[in-house]
Amino acid sequence: MHIREWPAGERPREKLLGQGAAALSDAELLAIFLGSGLRGQDAVATARQLLAEHGPLRALIERGAQGLAALRGLGPARACALSAALELGHRVLAADLARGETMSDPSAAGRYFSQRLRSRPHEVFAALFLDTRHRALAFEELFRGTIDGAEVHPREVVRRALAHNAAAVIVGHNHPSGSREPSAADRAVTAQLKQALALVDVRLLDHFVVGDGAAVSLAARGWV
Repeated sequence: MHIREWPAGERPREKLLGQGAAALSDAELLAIFLGSGLRGQDAVATARQLLAEHGPLRALIERGAQGLAALRGLGPARACALSAALELGHRVLAADLARGETMSDPSAAGRYFSQRLRSRPHEVFAALFLDTRHRALAFEELFRGTIDGAEVHPREVVRRALAHNAAAVIVGHNHPSGSREPSAADRAVTAQLKQALALVDVRLLDHFVVGDGAAVSLAARGWV
C-alpha cells in the first residue's frame, strides 16, 4: 500500500502538520526527506531499512553528504538534504548562543559542543569565545589528538581569546569512547586554563566533556 493510501493520521507529513515533528518516529522523519522508497517499498519502509543497516539516526546522518550519497536508497540529492538539515540544527544552536543564551540557559552550550564534537573519531578540544554579554564571538577547534587524547596548550587558548577580544571562554572536548566521565587529566587541564586565562582577565565559564548522552559540565560539579 502506498503512503497516500494510509489513514491520514498515519501519514508522516499529515502527522507532522497535525501533531508536530516531535510526534514522528526516526523512520517517519527520515521518510519525509526520502519522499519515496526503493522499488517495491514505501518511503517509511526504506527509512526503516536504512536505520536498521546503518543507524541509529545520529550515526546515519553524521556520515556526511558523501557517505550518505553512497548508501542505497539515498543518492546525492537526498544526502545533501539530510546534511543540510543537520547543519541547520547546528546553526540554530549557534544562533541561541549568539543571543546570549549561554548564561540564561547554560545547557545550550553543552548541546552545541555535543552537536559539533560527538561524532568525531578522535579527540578534539574546542573553545567558544564570548563577549562581555556572553554572546558567541567564535567557535574554534584548537587541538586534535588520537583516540587516546589531545594535548592542550593553555597558551594557545589565551592567544586565541586575545585575538577575538573575548571576555569569557567555554571549552569542551569529546571522548570517542562515548564515556562522559571527566578524567583526572581533564580536571588538571581545566585548572591550568582557568589560571592562564585569569592572567589576561578572561573568565573560563565551563568545560564540557562530550560522549554518549548529554555533555557533562565541569562547572556544574564545582571544578571550574
